[in-house]
Amino acid sequence: MDEYEVIIGLEIHVELLTKTKMFCSCLTKFGGSPNTYICPVCVGFPGVLPVINKKAIELAIKTGIAFNSNISKFCRFARKNYFYPDLPKNYQISQYQEPIATGGYLEIDGKKINFKRIHLEEDAGKLLHPEGAGYSYVDFNRSGIPLLEIVTEPDIKSPEEGEKFLEKLKQILEYLEISDCNMEEGSLRCDANISIRKKGEKELGVKTEVKNMNSFKSVRKALLYESKRQIEILKRGEKIVQETRLWNEKEEITESMRTKEEAHDYRYFPEPDLVPIEINNEWIEEIKNQIKELPDERKERFKKDYGLSDYDSSILISHKGIADYFEICVKLYKKPKIIANWIMGELLAQIKGKILKADDIPLKPPHLIEILKMIDEGKITGSIGKEIFKESYQTGISPIEIVNKKNLIQIQDENLLEKVVEEVLKENEKAVSDWKKGKEQAVAFLVGQVMRKTKGKANPNLAKEILIKYLKNLK
Repeated sequence: MDEYEVIIGLEIHVELLTKTKMFCSCLTKFGGSPNTYICPVCVGFPGVLPVINKKAIELAIKTGIAFNSNISKFCRFARKNYFYPDLPKNYQISQYQEPIATGGYLEIDGKKINFKRIHLEEDAGKLLHPEGAGYSYVDFNRSGIPLLEIVTEPDIKSPEEGEKFLEKLKQILEYLEISDCNMEEGSLRCDANISIRKKGEKELGVKTEVKNMNSFKSVRKALLYESKRQIEILKRGEKIVQETRLWNEKEEITESMRTKEEAHDYRYFPEPDLVPIEINNEWIEEIKNQIKELPDERKERFKKDYGLSDYDSSILISHKGIADYFEICVKLYKKPKIIANWIMGELLAQIKGKILKADDIPLKPPHLIEILKMIDEGKITGSIGKEIFKESYQTGISPIEIVNKKNLIQIQDENLLEKVVEEVLKENEKAVSDWKKGKEQAVAFLVGQVMRKTKGKANPNLAKEILIKYLKNLK
């Protein structure tokens, strides 16, 4: 494999955060009953006329500005003609020769991945395939949702670099509030064009397009498999066929889907029902002023303003919702490192990778601060705090209410703790013997036993102090 190099270009499709579809007033909600968010326009009835969604145009311009693209002063839509069951008009309204933006780049690890174009189009419907049924259903709810397509130059040189590029792109799009980028719901989808050539050659090899990758991990695995497949074909002296291939997640292989189409196969021509769009400098400047702090800038500010490490800052800014949540908490309680630790530990464990806005996180910032203050004031232990965190997150009940209801206040009563210590020492003679032999770690074990007996409510420092006093008094 060392004699070959991999050349990858990506086509990223992003569903935009608009309330209505690209060319009609139907809602863009996800998850409704099939064929409920549709109208004659988005299902292609004869005689209907599309109307351009201005918000979608603005979001596309905003994306182009953020990635240093050239915003076209004049652009228009085209008809892309092809037949597919989920495309009721038998054509898709897209952009071809006059996209909304060209050029631009995204930098990862000091390397620029250049963009070829950024353009708008309407999404197609969705085919549903009941297992073993032998037929398919068509759901047109997705048909007509505004779709932004970002096409890179073939600048990506490894599957790992492709994965890293997508992760950063997704992060920036979230910060721009262009899309929720939820891959499980299809808000962000990626197709990859991949070819192989011998190192030193300038001519690009025959490419294949890989589809059906629903996670960044899938993208990396699919590209790795496809690059190895192509190299093996070349080593056998055979020719690679230009085609579209699907990623089989279960088998972890790519499978042939169809011969790859060329642009002329789509018979593009200007969309006759839509006027061209003129974009002036004033409009561009107005949209530019809407762009707030992006991830890299926020990371540096977190390091500077809150004294956080590079690692902590990277984790916190990885999702805009998490970063927003952190800053709300810091305004309520000026202990950024402690707050960061609880967010990176307990909160991320509960979220489990789900993308949430700060307002949507079940445990509200004041509730997290309640827990931290109770720990700092010695009212509860850290272990009890973690239990309260989990319960409050899952139920919405305030931490103080949980503490009072379950009587979880930390035990500070020395007389009570002395009784528990006496019991622990009687029940753990081996640990006592180990301590007498100089094994200091035995104390930590015994403290753990005190905590277990008190269900985590004992003050651990006081428990340790009493234990050592008792151990020293033993003969």
